[in-house]
Amino acid sequence: MELFALEHKRLWRTTRVWLCVVLCFLYSVVWGSLMWYQWLGFGSQNDSTDMYDNNFDGYTAIRDWQEQFSRFGDEWTDETLQKIVAEYQGYDIYEKPGLQSKGDWMVAYKCLKLYPELEDPEGQQYQPLILYADTTKLTDFYQRRADLLEFTLEATRQNEGMTEADKQMLLDMNSQIKEPWPYEWTQGWADLTFDWPELAPYIAIVLGFLFSGEWHNSTAPMLHTTKYGWKKLARVKVLSGLAFALELYALIAGGKVLLQLIYLGTSGWDLPIQYVNLMAVAPWNMLQAELYELAFGLIGVFGYAGLVMLMSALVKNNVLALVFSLAFVYVPDILGRYLPKWLLAVSQYLPLVGSSSDIYGYNVFHIFGKGIWSPWMLITVPGLIGIVCIPFAIRSWARRERV
Repeated sequence: MELFALEHKRLWRTTRVWLCVVLCFLYSVVWGSLMWYQWLGFGSQNDSTDMYDNNFDGYTAIRDWQEQFSRFGDEWTDETLQKIVAEYQGYDIYEKPGLQSKGDWMVAYKCLKLYPELEDPEGQQYQPLILYADTTKLTDFYQRRADLLEFTLEATRQNEGMTEADKQMLLDMNSQIKEPWPYEWTQGWADLTFDWPELAPYIAIVLGFLFSGEWHNSTAPMLHTTKYGWKKLARVKVLSGLAFALELYALIAGGKVLLQLIYLGTSGWDLPIQYVNLMAVAPWNMLQAELYELAFGLIGVFGYAGLVMLMSALVKNNVLALVFSLAFVYVPDILGRYLPKWLLAVSQYLPLVGSSSDIYGYNVFHIFGKGIWSPWMLITVPGLIGIVCIPFAIRSWARRERV
């Protein structure tokens, strides 16, 4: 424990580490969350639709949105949809450009795809349906959604290789969604996503030098002559690297969650995620989805830390260690259109490569003929990759020096 404390303190004392932590916090929490809530995302709009022209009043604007949509009741019913669409049709959208983005007319807009027969009365094919839909015909919402979901899954089964068992598994998940859905202003939650790949450069810069930096500074031979021995030192360095990665994650995740509680509060935790994606089948509410995103980020950071330390141990060059580490995250995205479909699908299980938005989809992974919903794989495989990388990182660093 004493050796770990010394190594961890040594890591945190470097200017590179502090610079990475400060920049990551400023980018992810201050710019990505605080400025989004208070200005870019939720600040009230002037005549311009440019988000940079928003007012710096996001906290007040969010409270106004919450109060405005509390008038439509506590449940999502046919009447709720009718009232929201009718109110939208009464506005001059050119005088109030903010209506499209932050009001729950966006939810109504998504729901109207369940009523294709209402489109284009009197040749209005170039106008959104929400502007002219006959609200008296917006009925049978839940049955229409069930029918469209059945049709979508059947089309997926025929065109993308989904099995009948997969389809039934997804339909069983959907059957657990309680109806009618609870309702309140949803757009604050619909815009809430945690983007963990943004942590990759900072983790790579710090941990990519963990072992290769010893070679670069010519301190590796000296470390191997200490009383603790190479194996114990390697283990301590790995534990220190993992601790740093998890501490950085806790700092960023904690900052984002705190700002969410300040601006959005806990109101809306019980809303189903189907407000984000109408055809989602997971019977989860917004709180459960957020906990999944946090777990996805935590396991991804752990797995990526192990992968970066392995790259650092395999090469003696700091730049190469950094380049190889970043390649695992960014190359699949850059080359996505050129990769075979199966390879692109497999690459999504690399740490910090996949997306937690898979909870809204129908992807099923098969192991020995058993279908597993993809989001469960996304919070399992990256962690296993990190666990496998760690002992190889220790052995690779030690073997080079012993030789």
